[in-house]
Amino acid sequence: MNRTSDTAVPQLRVLLGSATAMGPGKAALVDAIERTGSISAAAREMKMSYRRAWDLMETMNRCFREALVETATGGKGGGGAQVTPFGREVVRRYRAMEGKAARSVAADMRALEDMMA
Repeated sequence: MNRTSDTAVPQLRVLLGSATAMGPGKAALVDAIERTGSISAAAREMKMSYRRAWDLMETMNRCFREALVETATGGKGGGGAQVTPFGREVVRRYRAMEGKAARSVAADMRALEDMMA
């Protein structure tokens, strides 16, 4: 077998219509905003543009009944972003779903990995 060091990993995405309400990248963005207190700092940490991070955050906030991230306008005191308790709960539940999904497909994933180049 000619396998690289990459490992196949199942990924879970939660769709609301055609929008991805939550997925691995969005969960990571929420975590980065939680750590940094800033959308721009989170975007830099994740090596994405501020605009991309803002768009992802807005999509999440639109898809859920409450905001996952709240922002404060910049200015003399500075702006910032804060993950809401609701946002933390959404990510916690998403991570739990990821774990359950990975465990439930583990045998099939091993079989598929054996079939991969």
